[in-house]
Amino acid sequence: MEKVLQNENLSIVVNSFGGALSSIRDKEGTEYLWQGDKRYWSGQAPVLFPICGSLRNDRAVIGGGKETCMPRHGIVRKKEFVLEKADGEEIVYSIAADESTLAQYPYDFKLSVSYRLSGKTIEIKYTVENRGDVVMPCFLGAHPGFNCPLTDDTVYEDYYLEFEQAEDCTAAVNHPDTGLVDRQSRQPFLQGTNRLPLDYKYFAVDAVTLDRLKSRRVRLATEKHNKGIEVDFADFPYLILWSTANKSPFIALEPWSGLSTCTDEGDVFEEKADVSLIEPLGKKEFKLRISIL
Repeated sequence: MEKVLQNENLSIVVNSFGGALSSIRDKEGTEYLWQGDKRYWSGQAPVLFPICGSLRNDRAVIGGGKETCMPRHGIVRKKEFVLEKADGEEIVYSIAADESTLAQYPYDFKLSVSYRLSGKTIEIKYTVENRGDVVMPCFLGAHPGFNCPLTDDTVYEDYYLEFEQAEDCTAAVNHPDTGLVDRQSRQPFLQGTNRLPLDYKYFAVDAVTLDRLKSRRVRLATEKHNKGIEVDFADFPYLILWSTANKSPFIALEPWSGLSTCTDEGDVFEEKADVSLIEPLGKKEFKLRISIL
């Protein structure tokens, strides 16, 4: 089931499958969101919960000795969400714990995703509720892919990412064979600049894990025209950049609250870096803003 929200600048479509965006169009009809293609990546903008990335061997110890087993990016991105609201101002989809989720993640949760429009901006709010009687550990991530190029008369390499601030940062090394991140091994990335011209070479091995960014906003833009995207990820400490090695026509800009299990971490879920620990009957919100330029 899909629901549409629009104003004078934007029209978005949100799907009950995964509770995720499936279209972002401006008033001229330009589609900004990747539409999925199995030759490259069949996804579009999945919601990642209760992990971002991977656990070591897809397993961890959780909840005082229990073992959890879950696939990369968690357990909700391929499930049907329930429509809670669609009133022309806001679309809200939610998913709650059931027998199948409890088998992988032993917590009574509810995850709600709200979408609103304000001018040229999509305001997204993720609300994680702990409906149980024990502390609940979790992570939350967004994984939107954006069309690149955005117009027929441009190519991927015409575009660049522009960060909010000039950066001097390195990227953590990813190990795609295991899904783990090595934070101690670093690769040069942004050196005294806020602009990164896009090049498929960055994704020859895997995604780019930016765990030391100062910026909390990033733009996808080009000198060839004035269309582009800005992502404001103030509530998320990490940004993952990803495109496929076979030169896919998209770039994913992924704000995450945590990372895949790191090579210097153990396998206790609650001890992972930046884990959110939500008290019984408590909740935590994560906000994300996606704007067209």
